[in-house]
Amino acid sequence: MQTTGPSLTGVRLVLAVTGSIAAYKAVGLLRILRREGATVNVVMTAGACRFVTPLTFEVLSGSHVASDLFEAHQEMLHLSLPEQAQAILIAPATANCLAKAVLGLADDLLSTMLLTTQCPVIFAPAMDGDMWQHPTVVEHVATLRQRGAVIVEPEEGPLASGRSGQGRLADEARILSALQAALHPRRDWSGRRLLVSAGPTQEPIDPVRFISNRSSGKMGYALAEAARARGAEVLLVSGPTALPPPADVELCSVTTAEEMRKAVISRFSWSDTVIMAAAVADFRPAQPVAQKLKKRRGLVTSLELSPTEDILKELGERRTTQVLVGFAAETEDLLAHAREKLQAKDIDLLVANDVTAAGAGFGSDTNRVFILDRDGSVEELPQLPKRDVAHRILDRVLTLPTGRRSTKPAVQTGTHRKE
Repeated sequence: MQTTGPSLTGVRLVLAVTGSIAAYKAVGLLRILRREGATVNVVMTAGACRFVTPLTFEVLSGSHVASDLFEAHQEMLHLSLPEQAQAILIAPATANCLAKAVLGLADDLLSTMLLTTQCPVIFAPAMDGDMWQHPTVVEHVATLRQRGAVIVEPEEGPLASGRSGQGRLADEARILSALQAALHPRRDWSGRRLLVSAGPTQEPIDPVRFISNRSSGKMGYALAEAARARGAEVLLVSGPTALPPPADVELCSVTTAEEMRKAVISRFSWSDTVIMAAAVADFRPAQPVAQKLKKRRGLVTSLELSPTEDILKELGERRTTQVLVGFAAETEDLLAHAREKLQAKDIDLLVANDVTAAGAGFGSDTNRVFILDRDGSVEELPQLPKRDVAHRILDRVLTLPTGRRSTKPAVQTGTHRKE
């Protein structure tokens, strides 16, 4: 595996291994960490020791493997190990490990150690797909992120159960990259002001019914979190979602398209970059009623719709020096529709995805997108976790010059670059 991140020479790490069938993969990860120059102390839970013997890690790390909180010859390991470490990497991390970390349970060496550590903690979960998607696990992952932990999301593929889904331990390159980022955080968005929109809007029919869409808000929230981690000042304008507010991000909650428009326009001059990731309703009921509509047998009621304001187009007309990024969720002729939208809205970048594709639709934790710019180039990203997609979009924005350029992008032709 080729590595391009900062060297780990002289870095002292704790590699914690928990009781997942993927524990054997931690052996290869340890070899890479050692090859990169890190000094590694290995901590194993009782469950991990049932999959791989401590002797394997002891030979490869060159140091004693700690697995017992009460080892007679190693006093206060739960204090000394995190005090000496510059980062703790838990790979694989089971659902049980995540739960204990959230709840502050301390019934073994690893869980007790996590209550004393002050250094970055990176969790690389591995479990069955249904477990990863369970509401309790989803909530625990969100809580750990809010507290500052790094989560390297599992990948999709064949699982030990014989099923297929998202639950496989992330590959070594992704885990190493996350570790390097935690040790050497990027601050390349410092001094920038980012306005992000996220989630759906809800357009009322009556007091209990509304028109909306399937957007979960995950992409917009990932963008807000990634930009904040890289030093940006972030305002997140969000429609109704079930997601917890990102840490250290100003949140403005809205419901309708018009409320989102007003919130975005009122803060537009404050921003230097705007990323409109929200799935804003294109239509709203023309005449919402004040009382709940009653169903009458045999009566067919029609619903008259009127278009909502085009927020992104209005931003394109109002902007002075801001960089504008839009999103396009399509179901057919993806690139053709994306180019039309990029030109019509007069924006700098457009991120397009086919919401009918596996792993790229609403509610998914992954996405597969195309990034189009106003000069005609198209960059295709592979299927990635949405947080990785967010960082790739932020990277691309940093390559753009600030300030308004030509009013009509030449996007009819151009290059298509696939990674």
